[in-house]
Formats: sequence, structure tokens, C-alpha cells
Amino acid sequence: MPRSGSRRSSARLKSRDRHGRGIRGSVAGPHLPLLRTRLDLFDQTVASAVDYVRDLWPDELEGVRFEVAGVPRTVGRAGVDRWAVSRAERRVVLYRLPIERMAHLHKNDEWHRRSLIESCVFRAVAELLGRDPWDIAPERYRHF
Repeated sequence: MPRSGSRRSSARLKSRDRHGRGIRGSVAGPHLPLLRTRLDLFDQTVASAVDYVRDLWPDELEGVRFEVAGVPRTVGRAGVDRWAVSRAERRVVLYRLPIERMAHLHKNDEWHRRSLIESCVFRAVAELLGRDPWDIAPERYRHF
């Protein structure tokens, strides 16, 4: 998912020099892999789940847009929504913070977090298509 960059001018960034020591390098250094954030994990998991579902339901999901937002603008009657589906616009919006923060996982590791995110994608697609989530991805759907 694209992220907005810094608002500083590029001329100022090029001339940034800390006490004559040159431009700052990566915190991880050149020999260590870059750190993975929760945002990166969420975006990658959503993208892989969407690709999987698009392969299973290509005709039904043609032209559907999937988006990720931080939080919903309003609170629904049943509480904070995890996703929003618009059949008229053919759009699914997944809300990252409610999915991540309001989950009650019995084991908080990467596999369980990925399964939770995938199940939200499957349930949102099921709502869009008017089907049961088990029909969308019977081998991978896990209800959390």
C-alpha cells in the first residue's frame, strides 16, 4: 500500500548533513535485513488473501477494489466495524486498527495474526457476494 512521504523539499533533504559527518545511514546497517512492521505485515497479508480469493472467484470479484484504512469514520450500532462493503461501488475497505487491536487471540504470534486478517478478508468478501465465509475459501477460512 502506498504511503505518503515527507513534506520537506527535496533540496533541503539533499543538503542535510550532521556536523560534517555525511548523510545518515540505515539504523539496521548494510548487513542486516530491514525491520518488518505491523503495517507491512497487515498489507502483505491482505494482498495475499485478496489474490487467493480472486483466483477462486475471478468472475464475481472482477472490478472489486480492496482498500486498507486505519479506522472507520463512524461507530456502528454493534460497535466498531472491522470492514465496510459497498456493493454499489464494488469496494471493500478493511480497517487495520480495529482488526489488530480488538482481536482476542489465544496465542499472539505471527501465524494467528495472519489467520485473523485472512478471516476478515474472507468474511468481507462473503458479505460482498452474499455467501457464507466457508463457501469463499473452505480450506483457509478460520473464524477468530
